[in-house]
Amino acid sequence: MKLTGAQALIKSLEMQGVDVMFGLPGGAILPVYDPIIDSSIRHILVRHEQGAGHMAEGYAMATGRPGVAMVTSGPGATNIVTPLANAYMDSTPLIVVSGQVATPSIGTDAFQECDITGVTMGITKHNWLIKDVADIPRVVAAAFHVATTGRPGPVLVDLPKDISNQPMEWYWPETIDDLDLPGYHPVTLGDPVLVGQAAELIASAHRPVLYVGGGVLKARAAEALRALADRTGIPVVTTLMARGAFPDSHPQALGMPGMHGHYTAVTAMQRSDLLINLGARFDDRVTGNVRTFAPEAKVIHVDIDPAELGKVRMPDVGIAGDCRQVIEELLLAMDAHGDAPVVQDLEPWWHQIRQWQERFPLHYSDDDGRAIKPQSVVEQLRDAAPPDTIVVAGVGQHQMWASQFWTFDSPYTWVNSGGAGTMGFAVPASIGAKVGRPDRTVWAIDGDGCFQMTAQELVTASAEQIPVKIAILNNAYLGMVRQWQEMFYEERYSEVYLSPDLPDYVKWAEAMGCVGIRAETPEDVGPAIEKANSIDDRPVVVDFRTDAFEKVFPMVPAGASNDDIVVHPDQAAQR
Repeated sequence: MKLTGAQALIKSLEMQGVDVMFGLPGGAILPVYDPIIDSSIRHILVRHEQGAGHMAEGYAMATGRPGVAMVTSGPGATNIVTPLANAYMDSTPLIVVSGQVATPSIGTDAFQECDITGVTMGITKHNWLIKDVADIPRVVAAAFHVATTGRPGPVLVDLPKDISNQPMEWYWPETIDDLDLPGYHPVTLGDPVLVGQAAELIASAHRPVLYVGGGVLKARAAEALRALADRTGIPVVTTLMARGAFPDSHPQALGMPGMHGHYTAVTAMQRSDLLINLGARFDDRVTGNVRTFAPEAKVIHVDIDPAELGKVRMPDVGIAGDCRQVIEELLLAMDAHGDAPVVQDLEPWWHQIRQWQERFPLHYSDDDGRAIKPQSVVEQLRDAAPPDTIVVAGVGQHQMWASQFWTFDSPYTWVNSGGAGTMGFAVPASIGAKVGRPDRTVWAIDGDGCFQMTAQELVTASAEQIPVKIAILNNAYLGMVRQWQEMFYEERYSEVYLSPDLPDYVKWAEAMGCVGIRAETPEDVGPAIEKANSIDDRPVVVDFRTDAFEKVFPMVPAGASNDDIVVHPDQAAQR
């Protein structure tokens, strides 16, 4: 069967089970847009290529399937660089197809030419510039394989316009050997000797902590993690990228560690004698000053990426492997102990942990009852939300409050930008999440600064009838930057003030085809949420006018030790 390169590309995507892609056409990719008309793939037309990338990320994080985005050459390709970098940092499977100028024009500074494979070399797992039309099916199959196996991540396929128009004889690679990926052999099974050593360390620890990272979610290992926690009774912390991997309502859950983590989670890690790191990477936001981090702890580190083992903290036992498989192997190793206890008596450790929980719970003060507290908005959104609502956050104070005050009891219900910290992520990512999970309620909790960066994608949501709900915690500031300037720069507020009224978010929402709602007093919050939840046929934007000077606590100052964690001023006297 003869196909053009463009037809072969679309058919290859169909062969991979792609049901939706996000994109924006342009000259170099135009030949590929023609066969989309006859394809089973739903194409969602975005208003900016950055939106396409973040939508694909939101789709991937909510479904576990790779997200697909398609853009044209030059500025179309460079506009999706940020989502590629974001997906690379957060290990999100993302396939980006970019158009390229015709092969003879490459290197001539042709109109809208860009060496996008060069630009993205450091922020993709791999990328391809297709030079032979016959390579298209193989490259597409290889791209999906690389993006979704081992440590997941983004890939890019760059397709010159003339290659799109050339004919080829259709085929489909049947085996992995047909993909031409020499040297790409992800390790999934843990070394049995190392697994046995890990079981021995766990059995001898008195203050262990299960330190759970996003790798547990990527490995679909939430059920195995729950079995390990139940088997051992060890306390569990879930990083920002792992929220939902272990139920927050479980008695062993300590919450989130890190710069703005729960006090007990941060302190338990700091005082532990064994950290069992499952799919986390010892991020600087979790460790604080690495030299002072968990000084008495031995470390078991399990990660699919061998490069993570010893990168920041040298493990006593480092196991390269898939988290689910290694946890299952660890449980088998524990069973092999027979009647011997798999852990020490942890009651003294739990006694100390409960004291921390009682003394330093999450706290905010409702000073006079006149200002809307952002934390209260998150709590009321949480309490009114249907089960398994998907929560999407931008980056900043609102992101931390969302992670702190929402109760995540199911995996894949939290979508956010972790490693890259990309402002503007929430609106498009929530659209992608809703496309992937149309059966779920999707709330984006955003800041006014973040919202203004990508809010135009609500036009996409309205046009495509994607009924997401957006909660803007509008404090009229770049809130996290203002918090740092207040705490560490003697209240010298440099270029952080936005405006509570410019733009008018209700009018802006209505202009984009959404329902706009405003809450100005604490009494307005509940009815605004109730109204938003009652609307399911179009997007909703709620402008919550929140306390401008509320700060996120706890907080570990940048570069400081986790021992220097700052609690809310109301709690400071208890330290």
